[in-house]
Amino acid sequence: MRPMVKDSVAYAKEAGLDASRLPTHVAIIMDGNGRWAQAQGKHRLMGHNQGYLALKETVYAAQDLGLHCITVFCFSTENWRRSHEEVGGLMQLLVYAMRTEIEELMLRNIRVVVSGRLQELPDDVHNEFLHAARMTENNDSLIFNLAINYGGRAEVVDSVRALAELVQAGKLEPDEIDEKLIGSHLYCPGLPDPDLLIRTAGEMRLSNFLLWETAYSEIYVTSTCWPDFNEHHLVEALKEYQMRTRKFGAVVP
Repeated sequence: MRPMVKDSVAYAKEAGLDASRLPTHVAIIMDGNGRWAQAQGKHRLMGHNQGYLALKETVYAAQDLGLHCITVFCFSTENWRRSHEEVGGLMQLLVYAMRTEIEELMLRNIRVVVSGRLQELPDDVHNEFLHAARMTENNDSLIFNLAINYGGRAEVVDSVRALAELVQAGKLEPDEIDEKLIGSHLYCPGLPDPDLLIRTAGEMRLSNFLLWETAYSEIYVTSTCWPDFNEHHLVEALKEYQMRTRKFGAVVP
């Protein structure tokens, strides 16, 4: 178990970061598990297993550094197209990882949140993550949001459907619908938009991830495949973020 870091400000400073300018919310597209495994002559599932260890280190490092929220792309609505063996292995790994980590997540006061069409997941996966969310719902340190069976377009569709039902029921007028209202019906409306989006394995695309929420996110891409990603790589991404000037469409002097 990693030692608890009580003074995140000192820890961030030691890492060469300005603790007052850290992103509140970091989102990560964890890409490259399959390529990592293939390069080593291993089965793709071995890449996912190693990716789980990389995620564990990254999440706990994020808390140690003083981040408030981290969202990771675990399984997309398009990933069902992969082989039955790989999908089944991923589902088993998700359950195993959560059961293995839940004790430390509780000890670290980390709250688990899940985004996506959870009702379409296998029952054991669905129930495991709902259980983790309930167990940790009162934790108030880092928010750990897992995007599972998630698609950015699906999220917007589900939000619009919910609003359409309210209009149909006479509880909402169409001209009352604005960005704030659409955002309030996304999967996790209580979370701030990501300040920083990290993508591994060198790919330059969003892959249908947090399309609404990343409208003004800073994007950082590393050629490192996800299984090799660690605390050092996270710190490098945060350093790059702190060199950016965020404009949000305005002109900054």
